[in-house]
Amino acid sequence: MMLIPCPFCGPRNESEFAYGGPVKPDRPDPNAVTDAQWVDYLMQVPNPLGPVHERWHHARGCGVWLTIWRDTRTHDIKEAPDA
Repeated sequence: MMLIPCPFCGPRNESEFAYGGPVKPDRPDPNAVTDAQWVDYLMQVPNPLGPVHERWHHARGCGVWLTIWRDTRTHDIKEAPDA
């Protein structure tokens, strides 16, 4: 079980949250990149081993979107959002 620190509700069980995925780089202009680069941006999801910058939605709570740093090896939250 992971406890995710909500800035409004405090540490909450991961079952209250919906995973929003890793934080991606800014969306490129589709007209300024090649088709291959555009497909890579849309379809390639990073899956690194170690700290990952992620988005989580407190769906069964206050409804806030958070960005946290989570270590994918241990599920430890390395950096929590500011309140």
